[in-house]
Amino acid sequence: MFRVSGAAIHSAQMTIRIYNTLARAKQDLEPVTPGRVGMYVCGPTVYDYAHIGNARPVIVFDVLYRLLRHEFGVGNVKYVRNITDVDDKIIAAADESGEEIGSITARTTEAFQADMAALGALPPDEEPRATGHIPEMIALIEDLIAKDHAYEADGHVLFDVSSMAGYGRLSRHSQDELIAGSRVEVAPYKRNPTDFVLWKPSTGSQPGWDGPWGFGRPGWHLECSAMSEKHLGVTFDIHGGGQDLIFPHHENEIAQSTCSHGAGTFAKYWMHNGYLQVEGEKMSKSLGNFITVHDLLKAHHGETIRLAMLMTHYRQPINWTADGLAQAKSQLDGWYGALRGGRGEAADAPSALVEALSDDLNTPLAISALHEAAGAVNKSGAAEDVAALHAGADLLGLLQLDPEDWFKWQPEGAASLADEEVDALIEERDAARAEKNFARADKIRDQLAEAGILLEDGAQGTTWKRA
Repeated sequence: MFRVSGAAIHSAQMTIRIYNTLARAKQDLEPVTPGRVGMYVCGPTVYDYAHIGNARPVIVFDVLYRLLRHEFGVGNVKYVRNITDVDDKIIAAADESGEEIGSITARTTEAFQADMAALGALPPDEEPRATGHIPEMIALIEDLIAKDHAYEADGHVLFDVSSMAGYGRLSRHSQDELIAGSRVEVAPYKRNPTDFVLWKPSTGSQPGWDGPWGFGRPGWHLECSAMSEKHLGVTFDIHGGGQDLIFPHHENEIAQSTCSHGAGTFAKYWMHNGYLQVEGEKMSKSLGNFITVHDLLKAHHGETIRLAMLMTHYRQPINWTADGLAQAKSQLDGWYGALRGGRGEAADAPSALVEALSDDLNTPLAISALHEAAGAVNKSGAAEDVAALHAGADLLGLLQLDPEDWFKWQPEGAASLADEEVDALIEERDAARAEKNFARADKIRDQLAEAGILLEDGAQGTTWKRA
């Protein structure tokens, strides 16, 4: 439960406006509890490595989390992102591989957390697992049955969509449209084609728990309703996720939670990021363009991936391209180059950058403001400008490395000179220059260039970076 603590509440310095999918409009963020914000974002189903489409909401809502902490204070924001560790996809992966379900979920959860950390995402304040909340899910089902919003049939418990007059409000689908557009085979035990599962029977090696309706497991939609209530309360501020979750997942969450607790409860604002394509095509294994974050990190630094994602506004569809990654890498090289003079004292982020993020997370405009801040550093070299650049970058989750570490980073398995070899050759070049053996010095520079090492001579000596 998310409650106001005895700590002093930090007053927001700027009005944050976000696009509320439910209202189809930008709205001022007015927290349910003044000065405090609770946010729930749907996390991964842990059966395989996360792909770049999975990474987009993690990065988007990490920026929002950073902005909220900046405006309301670190202790006044609670971010919950769940782990779905019981699901039919996980069961299918276990059946196909022969690996134990617990082993699959533990391994892929660890990989997800490591990959998202490599993308610069802060860990959420709470990361509940579905399997740790079965009693809360059973209690929610029992409440829905008692209020005539759910029924038992053939060992299943289903939500009765016809019992909720406002069903379809988030996705803007009427019940008639949903029935007419139903493409799934309607189970004989359903009263209505659109009724969805709250509890299903488990057999054989399938995971399950003893419930009032027999040995079984919860439906996917139910899990998030139960976990958000447990960690944020009956009513909280922001619910986020990908656009693909608007229907049926988020629509069904609303149905379950509001029918249990009453109209006006559950999430106040709904935020959704747009779809992702790869080089202009839908990402799919059949097209050979399926990209996991795990594999992408072998060739690109996490900050490059993160910036490439943020260069498109979160509500717009994103076209993931090799050119976009190259552009992000070049931009980061320029910013890190500006920071080679030092970090500077703590400072406020540039107001233009904060204003851009406060206007529905306008990251392209915020990136422009960061570019201006880097220009100020290049022009003045002043410590306060350096500090402002860092503060602005922190809000975007960028420029988190020492500049020299950034320029010396190389992809996994790259056949390039080691740092020590580069340093030794630079020392040899310095000695050759001191002896006025410029032919030898030039030969060493060319040797390093062929290895992808670029030298920069300055008043303080020679620095280097990988191309």
